[in-house]
Amino acid sequence: MSGRGKKPAKPVASRKTRSARAELQFPVGRIERFLRRGLYAERVGRGAAVFLTAVLEHLTAEVLELAGEAASENKKQRIGPRHILLAVKGDHELCNLFAGVTISAGGVLPNILPQLVPKKTLPGGPDI
Repeated sequence: MSGRGKKPAKPVASRKTRSARAELQFPVGRIERFLRRGLYAERVGRGAAVFLTAVLEHLTAEVLELAGEAASENKKQRIGPRHILLAVKGDHELCNLFAGVTISAGGVLPNILPQLVPKKTLPGGPDI
């Protein structure tokens, strides 16, 4: 036997993306590419992209959860810019994070100055 026969098949290792390994929905590889090409630092560690991806996914989930609640309060099925604005401005920490951000077509927070609200009189009050 010359040893040129068929080689035994190697066990095929199932390939998993780093997003799947970290159980994330956002793409870890793409975030790492953006980190490297953005020249934010000379060196970028392997865990930096995973951590940043997890943070971005958590922030997105938080905003979408609050915006979904705002949409359901307004009896709407879809989340629009208005609902995102109401969600962000309603949460103190998100409001600080989005401090300098203008959400297009978001409108303004409903606010009526107390001076403009008519005063209520009690029934049977003094007649002057």
